[in-house]
Amino acid sequence: HGKENVDSRHNRGRGGETTRFHTVNVAQPVRFSRKCPTGWHHYEGTASCYRVYLNGENYWDAVQTCQRVNGSLATFTADQELRFILAQEWDLEEKTFVRKDQRRFWVGYQYVITNRNHSLEGHWEVAYKGSSEVFLPPDPIFGTAMSENENVLCAQLQCFHFPTLRHHGLHSWYAENCYEKSSFLCKRSQTCVDIKDNIVDEGYYFTPKGNDPCLSCTCHNGEPEMCVAALCERPQGCQQYRKDPKECCKFTCLDP
Repeated sequence: HGKENVDSRHNRGRGGETTRFHTVNVAQPVRFSRKCPTGWHHYEGTASCYRVYLNGENYWDAVQTCQRVNGSLATFTADQELRFILAQEWDLEEKTFVRKDQRRFWVGYQYVITNRNHSLEGHWEVAYKGSSEVFLPPDPIFGTAMSENENVLCAQLQCFHFPTLRHHGLHSWYAENCYEKSSFLCKRSQTCVDIKDNIVDEGYYFTPKGNDPCLSCTCHNGEPEMCVAALCERPQGCQQYRKDPKECCKFTCLDP
């Protein structure tokens, strides 16, 4: 490792000639803060990413949208994961389908009706089998757009927009007609994201987000591993320069 105040070091090479070593930029430890694509929220507890989609879709269309981004409608493995979801300030704009202080999202559960006598009886199921350890919702509030012919209803999680209500974890579960349109919550595994915000597939080399564009790592289980850093010699004949934050060993000379 060269030091900033040392311009060169000398050593004797073969044949007695002098070998000159230039100071280089020393690679620094890098913290990888991005494990999800832009617009997704990361939760360390499940190594997962979450995103709310505002374009109102029925349940089945929402399922397909989540699948297109390598995810599924969100299910929860523990109460802590649900509390993380409820505490987030999702990017919710003017496109809303319920009251401004309340938000409802399709999530990955379905309510199967087993009895329609005096009151609706049934049970929750995971719509798409995933983890064996899945948190199932409590008894739901039944939606208003329910058909008598429907034996399967779809889950909407209602959370609150106001910070005080959000951080107290207040929420409700609705069993709603699956063809109603609603915002929805997708969940996917954490992933490797490169310095230019591209998603990297398992086993591929990439430069992770951080402060070192000269780092090359292998993507393994959504984490950068086996990283190698290239060290760049400072540009010659230039006193003041700026390093390109996204291109390795690329400099802009700032001299007059």
